[in-house]
Amino acid sequence: MHLPDYNFLPGPLWLITLLQLVTLTLHFVAMNFLFGGLVVILWGKFTDRWQHPVVQQQVKLLPTLMAATITLGVAPLLFLQVVFPKQVYAASIISGWFWLAVVPVIIVTYYLLYAAAFAGPENKRRGTYLFLAFLGMLYVAFMFSSVMSLAEQPELMMRTYAAHQSGCVVNPNIGSYIIRWLHMLFGAVTVGGFFIGLIGRDNEQAFSVGKGFYLWGMAAAAIMGMVYLFTLGDILLPLMRTPAIWALTIGIVLSAASLHFYFKKRFCVAGTMLGISMLAMVFTRHTVRLLHLTGQFNPAEVTVKAQWGPFVMFLICFVIMLGVMVYMIRVFFRERQNATA
Repeated sequence: MHLPDYNFLPGPLWLITLLQLVTLTLHFVAMNFLFGGLVVILWGKFTDRWQHPVVQQQVKLLPTLMAATITLGVAPLLFLQVVFPKQVYAASIISGWFWLAVVPVIIVTYYLLYAAAFAGPENKRRGTYLFLAFLGMLYVAFMFSSVMSLAEQPELMMRTYAAHQSGCVVNPNIGSYIIRWLHMLFGAVTVGGFFIGLIGRDNEQAFSVGKGFYLWGMAAAAIMGMVYLFTLGDILLPLMRTPAIWALTIGIVLSAASLHFYFKKRFCVAGTMLGISMLAMVFTRHTVRLLHLTGQFNPAEVTVKAQWGPFVMFLICFVIMLGVMVYMIRVFFRERQNATA
């Protein structure tokens, strides 16, 4: 019996990589709006928090942001599994039960966001719902960081699986991803501050709160990012010799420059800078993954058997989805302007 050969790429590596980087960046944008916005409304210094109009608006928007985060997260995960199928599969098997728990945690978190959105401002449970949703998001983010980091360490996977086959093991090399996880969380808080300042730009207190989270979140993310660079060990010097170091530099410069335009309430310019810097960071992270796997796996050596039909269908659906999302964003801000007029 001849089993079908699945050790091939269904399209050129450059195309799959490009789509993975772009879709992952869009996923991070939605995820940062969701998680960061949640952090800001939970711990921002708002007067009469649950009565504040910007807080109420953000709470009602959270389920939509959750839907966007999930939708935009499917494609980059699939593209990653297309290029690194054995690595991701093996890592997810080692943390099997924790990895499978991500799905019910997401479902419960989604429910909690809806419960908070439908709860009235006087409902004392609204804060509890949102805090539990915050914990759920922390768990999902941590498990993704753990599994994806483990997938880049084949030798560690072999040792871990040989010692523990229960599926109840997280990545034991916590130093390889905990700083990066914190960097991403602080980055999300930064973007959340941007978003709260954007939707509350006509509210002095909301803009002040958003500005504070944007500034200090970016400072904390920068510190964690620098620390993470020094935890890369032997691959730090090779990273310095790749185009990723230029992308990283551009991302840092644009992030810092966006502060000026944000404080001037030039949100379009600041948002564009922030988006480009996020894409640069995603590209740098992709390069780090390749460097970790050097000598173990090289996706450029995998046979390409192009299957253009699925790619065309994906691109058509992707463009339609982007169009729908742009329309939804325009409707949201149009209704907001009418409500404040």
